[in-house]
Amino acid sequence: MLVRYGADDKGRPVEKAKIYTKNEHKIPLNQIDDDAVKVISRLKENGFSAFIVGGAVRDLIVGKKPKDFDIVTDATPSRIKKIFRNSRIIGRRFRLVHVFFGQKIFEVSTFRSICDGSVGNAFGTMDEDVMRRDFSLNSLYYDPFKEQVIDYTNGFNDIKKGILKPVISLESIFVEDPVRMLRAVKYSVTTKCKMNRRLKKKITQSAALLSPISPSRLTEELMKIINSGYSKEIVSVAFDTDLYTYLQPAATELIIESRKFEKNYMESLGELDLLVKNNPEARLGEKLIYIIRDFISTLTDWQKEVEHHTATSELYTKTWTQVRNFVLPMNPQRTELEYAIRMVLKSFGVQVKMPRKRIVLPPEVNS
Repeated sequence: MLVRYGADDKGRPVEKAKIYTKNEHKIPLNQIDDDAVKVISRLKENGFSAFIVGGAVRDLIVGKKPKDFDIVTDATPSRIKKIFRNSRIIGRRFRLVHVFFGQKIFEVSTFRSICDGSVGNAFGTMDEDVMRRDFSLNSLYYDPFKEQVIDYTNGFNDIKKGILKPVISLESIFVEDPVRMLRAVKYSVTTKCKMNRRLKKKITQSAALLSPISPSRLTEELMKIINSGYSKEIVSVAFDTDLYTYLQPAATELIIESRKFEKNYMESLGELDLLVKNNPEARLGEKLIYIIRDFISTLTDWQKEVEHHTATSELYTKTWTQVRNFVLPMNPQRTELEYAIRMVLKSFGVQVKMPRKRIVLPPEVNS
């Protein structure tokens, strides 16, 4: 193991980070996306430092294939944009660069300072950037050319020991960005890194901070849960920590009111996880079936609707409106939600003809 040194206020050398070599971290170089390496190579050729960072490094250490390779550098967004013609700058406040290689997108961010807290947008150094990372397992930097993992926060050992440890203090981590609570729950399940009692208690106490979070951000996090293959476990922990009421308030209310609904809902999530693991490319509408099925079953006696031939397009319109309200604040693509509703009704024996005219929803449902 090597050591990265810096200087204290008096100019004396101090240890800043541990550096793990390939014999220690055992990350196979052939597991690194070739195009991610090209991005880093181009940045280095132009005089900048660049590293793979975050979840990709975590996954590589535990032997999983990363879905994405995020990159961090000391080049500014405008400079990155000049280096890569196949790129665009995104974000208004927190500016990032997306570099495109065919269908693949690599997110390239600039080292950020901690002068404005962990969610500030001022550019900084690597030493500062690491202190903005949410949890130690996401705070590792990997250099594919030197084949080294740089570890400022003991994240490497935390991964090996199965510990979920915040980098930012508990007093500010969730105040500065409440969505980190959802990520903590997700990581604790998907990585098998346990939250200690103090962290779990802090999340429960801070759950209400999610209340003002925009529907778009909550939808993004819900989609990650739905696509994780671990939705049943994640939702269970989110429910226990009072987070799920801000993700799916209507479902939470029904879970509290009815043990039967809770049992059916959790079983449906288990089926969703099997679908995701067996067919990762399944369309979103197929996955949404397992989110809405148990709610739709409570709306009416579907067997009688079939027997009495009352399953009309008007009934579909009413069902659509109720389901749309049920999944709020999640805002999935309309065509996918419509597909899920039709498939659920079909499984109940209901063959509803779609209305010819587009359904016009009340203003509060369109939000």
